[in-house]
Amino acid sequence: MNRKTIALASVALLVVAIAIAAIWYATHPAQTAQVQNASKTVTQSTLVAGAKAPEFQASTTAGLFDLAKTTKPVFLEVFATWCPHCQRETQILNKLFAQYGKQVAFVAVSGSDTGMDGSSPASQADVMAFAQKFSVAYPIAYDGQMTVFDLYNQGGYPTIVIIDNHKIVAYATSGEIAYADLTAQIQKVLK
Repeated sequence: MNRKTIALASVALLVVAIAIAAIWYATHPAQTAQVQNASKTVTQSTLVAGAKAPEFQASTTAGLFDLAKTTKPVFLEVFATWCPHCQRETQILNKLFAQYGKQVAFVAVSGSDTGMDGSSPASQADVMAFAQKFSVAYPIAYDGQMTVFDLYNQGGYPTIVIIDNHKIVAYATSGEIAYADLTAQIQKVLK
């Protein structure tokens, strides 16, 4: 093959790849919704450890959670029902809640406008289905306005924030975090 034939074949392959990608995005709205929603998580809140925690309220499965009225340290998770990392993290949070639930106020708040199936809009029913499917033991809330997400997002799901009893952010990160690492962070605010 000469260089001209190789160049034409390369251009043809590129055009075919672009056409396949365009067709795939047009015919797979569920995955497209997840990609669009995931891109929203790239924007991180300005929240940092050592800052005053922004106040929020959430109607949870255990009643109204009001940060302003909570006297205990707070373990906050901002999650997405469709997120596999959040789904796996429920087992770690269940263990933490069982161990520290009397000393620390736990609350998990939805932070995505996409439902668990990846294509439908998120709803209260979607969050309750998530709680049931993954046997969530800690208080969980639906936030249709995504207020908590906007205040606390650390760039991805799940976002984990630990707030001390003086309403100061002690720890803020995103992603799956190991049980031992989260235990160490909780113990710091209990000292």
